[in-house]
Amino acid sequence: MNRLLKHASVVVISTLMMASMLSHAASLPDFTELVDDASPAVVNISTEQAITSKTGNQRGSQFGPNSEELNEFFKHFFGQQPFGQQQEPQNQERQRNSRGSGFVISKDGYVLTNHHVIEGADIIHVRLSDRREYIAELVGTDARTDLALLKIEAEGLPTVKMGDSDKLKPGQWVLAIGSPFGFDYTVTAGIVSAIGRNLPSDSYVPFIQTDVAINPGNSGGPLFNLDGEVIGINSQIYTRSGGFMGVSFAIPSQVAMAVVEQLKSDGKVSRAWLGVLIQDVSNDLAESFGLDRSSGALISRVLPDSPAEKAGFRAGDIIMEFNREEVERSGELPYIVGQMKAGDVVKAKVYRDGKEQTISVTLEAIPTDSNTVAQSQQDKNRLGMIVGKVPDDVAKEFDIEGGVIIEQVFGGTAARNGLQQGDVITMLDGKRIESVADFSSISKNIDAGRSVPMRVIRKGYPMFIPFKIIE
Repeated sequence: MNRLLKHASVVVISTLMMASMLSHAASLPDFTELVDDASPAVVNISTEQAITSKTGNQRGSQFGPNSEELNEFFKHFFGQQPFGQQQEPQNQERQRNSRGSGFVISKDGYVLTNHHVIEGADIIHVRLSDRREYIAELVGTDARTDLALLKIEAEGLPTVKMGDSDKLKPGQWVLAIGSPFGFDYTVTAGIVSAIGRNLPSDSYVPFIQTDVAINPGNSGGPLFNLDGEVIGINSQIYTRSGGFMGVSFAIPSQVAMAVVEQLKSDGKVSRAWLGVLIQDVSNDLAESFGLDRSSGALISRVLPDSPAEKAGFRAGDIIMEFNREEVERSGELPYIVGQMKAGDVVKAKVYRDGKEQTISVTLEAIPTDSNTVAQSQQDKNRLGMIVGKVPDDVAKEFDIEGGVIIEQVFGGTAARNGLQQGDVITMLDGKRIESVADFSSISKNIDAGRSVPMRVIRKGYPMFIPFKIIE
């Protein structure tokens, strides 16, 4: 009898466990219908670029980093010399292919992808899911948001449904379709890890952070919600290994479509400009300024002849609110300003000398010349960043001797190489850096296109990275 009871108990427990597992499996989303409906509108993108290079007697293979993919911190191998082939030194033209993804947003052939996927391309190929291939026209591109709009001569194309990224919440399921490593129409899924994520190299985009597997070739592909709507454009990842590590970033659809409208009408994107350099307000800074909590964007520099200077902003002002939008972190301000137009008159609430006050400012277009301090410093060191003396507290905390700290990343070379505000550079091209003067002197002697070692300390973690100046 006891044996029968024990046997019955085991059967009951096993049945309950199986039922629980089946119930859990049933609660997971099924993406098959979504993929069937959406994948025909996803495209594969490859580019051709003519490169003049000098070759000589060589044996084996040649390989090197592809600069177009540095925003994703990946190295791509290109070109190969047939084994044993002998060749006299000569200049030759060769083609370099860069692969990515994109998606059709209108039946008459408009295709959206990343700027870095097609950057520098002479010819852009768009291949549909039915293997039809077209040469695309570049309608316009915007490096600041890493978006590019293409046009192919076709009608009646399958299109994606665009969704509202503003409705996204952390924890929601999302799905990506793209061509990682050239494997067409690969599907990966995950959840939204965070929204409104600000990255040092992309101050105009409040990124969607996910744990969806993104790899080389996924760039420019769509990120879907469970309703089959595109709520993001996969753009980049964070990695220390060179491969996917569970942290990927997508450009919100609301940002993308605002850019698309300008690219369609003007072929470029025009943004408003305030003209300040800003930083986060730490807890210590908040206490020193007399604030109850750390929030706002602290102005570290007002650029000369800028809208901010004309309106009366000062270094030391903390912008708490801009155009009726609360500014919690400094990274939110560039996005708010960038969504506005030149000529807009807005009000900013600032904290100055222990009191809040309102300043009215007339925004202007971002200057294209070198008349601002930020632009002139960027041109001077060719690296797309401003560096300064390492603060004593940082040097003491991380036991750093010498070096320079990155105060501001503008984009370009610094962003392409993955450098961030707050990084400390202690060596460049095999030479120790003791001061800003050392850094400027060493960087001037580095030829564009040559990769040199750079030692960086990031949050106390030292590492070497291959650094290449791109001009």
